[in-house]
Amino acid sequence: MPNSNTRNIFVLGLDDVNRSVLESMPDADRYTFHQLLRQEELQQGVVSVPDLLGRARNQLDAFDGQVDAIVGYWDFPSTMMVPILCRERGLRSASLEAVVKCEHKYWSRLEQEKVIDEHPAFALLDLSRNDITLPDGLDYPVWIKPIKSASSEGAHYVEDDEHLKAAAAEERDQIGRMGGPFNDILEMLDLPLEIAEIGPDTCLVEGAATGFQVTVEGYAHDGQIEVYGVVDSVTYPDTPSFLRYEYPSSRVPQHIQNYMAEVSRRVISAVDLTNSTFNIEYFWDPETESLNLLEVNARHSQSHAPLFAMVDSIPNHAFMLDLALGRDPRDLPRRQGAFMTAAKWLLRTFSDGVVRRVPTAQEIAALEEEFPGTTIDVTVAEGQRLSEGEGEDSYSYLLAEVFLGARNGIELTTRWDRCVEALQFEIDPVEEIDPTEEGD
Repeated sequence: MPNSNTRNIFVLGLDDVNRSVLESMPDADRYTFHQLLRQEELQQGVVSVPDLLGRARNQLDAFDGQVDAIVGYWDFPSTMMVPILCRERGLRSASLEAVVKCEHKYWSRLEQEKVIDEHPAFALLDLSRNDITLPDGLDYPVWIKPIKSASSEGAHYVEDDEHLKAAAAEERDQIGRMGGPFNDILEMLDLPLEIAEIGPDTCLVEGAATGFQVTVEGYAHDGQIEVYGVVDSVTYPDTPSFLRYEYPSSRVPQHIQNYMAEVSRRVISAVDLTNSTFNIEYFWDPETESLNLLEVNARHSQSHAPLFAMVDSIPNHAFMLDLALGRDPRDLPRRQGAFMTAAKWLLRTFSDGVVRRVPTAQEIAALEEEFPGTTIDVTVAEGQRLSEGEGEDSYSYLLAEVFLGARNGIELTTRWDRCVEALQFEIDPVEEIDPTEEGD
């Protein structure tokens, strides 16, 4: 029987890493965290939203106690299951329509252009047509993207007509993994005509922004919209694949951070998002002094949770919990953590292959002891073919995630270089694999 003195918080897809972060919060003894469905159920393969909702309802109904909050930090379908389940049980959350307005890439753009100019040119692209051409009003380079995706999945950078046709062919094979289940959500809403008429083979095409990529994290509570952090998103050189997320931002000056906060408030107000955390990704180009909004997410980023914990002493999960329980998060601590700066580093390879060796538990433990506060999560297994993984971007393969804290940016980079040197992976290139051995 759960402790009657704690609040029962059901977390969609609660995983070991985030459970550890949640249970390390200073007031964690006030909560009992329950896993509501497994992360794998929510994110692997082509999911069935009605089936997932049914399983979640059964689990909640079977719980012998009071359900005080239902929350989530994963992308689709978790973001949209939370308001559905909360509405059914009279719990606080954003509305489903507001969440969809944020995360349907085309609908979100339509809402943005009503209140801001800081977004790229955009249009729809019908992949069912044989004569794929760039829509009027757009110039290369562009990105084509599914209407709904996560972690850059299915996004393709396009520089000319030939590349556009090739990327469109790949997009046809990728668009249904999230697009089909996303349509299950859309059927629950009374959609405006311009959204309802979008076909299943349609994707978004938009101008490619330049500059530094940053993420604004904030929350909306009873009409109050606040930004509590800005995180740098740094890519590997000459690629769109992320190298690290660094908090607090060191690349964008404070007056530009204030500018992004104001743009964020206008957008969040326009889509009527409330009782929710959010994160908005931007590009800031200091050479042209232009700001471009990349995308809006009606959730905070779980990837950033350890960074906020290291720098502010409390993870951004705390904002999610306060909102779900009807509390005002404005008094949460700032800059009281053990480190001045922190980053989530992403160790990648850019060639397909089969993993023959990953770092041992002893090697990982030695690094975590060498740099207190470090957490290392290897994301591949021995024998795995890299290209068979799901949810990756279109250009690289993730091998490990490394959370590091430091006194300054120089020390942060030095610690990362030491980790890269010590984390030994062995990967056989695909072209050197004997087909008779690949399945061993």
